[in-house]
Parts: sequence; C-alpha cells; structure tokens
Amino acid sequence: MHYVKPPRFSAGMLTGKVYILTNVKLTHITRQNMIVSKQNAEHYKWGEDCDGWHLLKEQALSIIHERMPGGKMERRHYHCVAQQFFFVLSGELTMELEGERYLVCAGEGISIPPQTKHQARNDSLNETEFLVISEPTTRGDRVNLEE
Repeated sequence: MHYVKPPRFSAGMLTGKVYILTNVKLTHITRQNMIVSKQNAEHYKWGEDCDGWHLLKEQALSIIHERMPGGKMERRHYHCVAQQFFFVLSGELTMELEGERYLVCAGEGISIPPQTKHQARNDSLNETEFLVISEPTTRGDRVNLEE
C-alpha cells in the first residue's frame, strides 16, 4: 500500500484546490464542483408533485434531497441490495417498514436494511424535506409492490 503524505497547511495555502488520491491517481477537484445544493443539483419530479435533487449520484453511494407535499406518498417497495437512511430536514415523515409505521421528525433519521418492504409517506398537511442516502445506489434495485 502506498501512502502520500499531505503537505503541511498554512494560511497562505488557501487556494481553493483539493486533491484526492484514488488508486494512485491524483485528481484535482475545484470548489465549484464540490459544493452542491438544491440550486445546482440535478433535479427530477417523482410521484404526485414530489421533487428530488441528486446531491451525489454515484454507483457506490447516492444522496438525494427530496421534497414531499402534505398527504403524498411513494409506492411501497423494497431494494434487494441497497440499504438506505432517511434523514428528515423539515416537517415530519411517516415511514412504513414491514407493516409498522414510524413517525420521523425534523432532525431524526431511520435506517432501512436491504430487502425491507417500506414506504415513505407524508401524513401531515405540511410539506416535508428529507435526505435519502443509499448504499449502493438504488438504480436498477427497486421492486415495486402491489398496493
């Protein structure tokens, strides 16, 4: 295993450059492509008037910021391989896991193991925003269930 010793840091080194070493390949990443938000992330619509923003869209890890209006829900489903973590940013989210419902409030999260039948729902009248963190990505790993 080969390790690279990082340079010593000083205030004069604040150049806005970050270098990442992956498999002995040094990659330059600028601040512009490191900082991500709803304003610059890839946006998509899903379900009935729900929004999603891909904050990180990689095969090994996916992080999505989602918005769900009051009274809306996603289709009940499960993932064969991916595990997920839902973290509520604002409002509240009802998570149904294997027939049990859990109320997840702002500042709280819930873990969903692989192969767990689940459904995110907003049973309140107010919209909710939350992060969905999936490892690995759920693309191609979703099995929808009959209602």
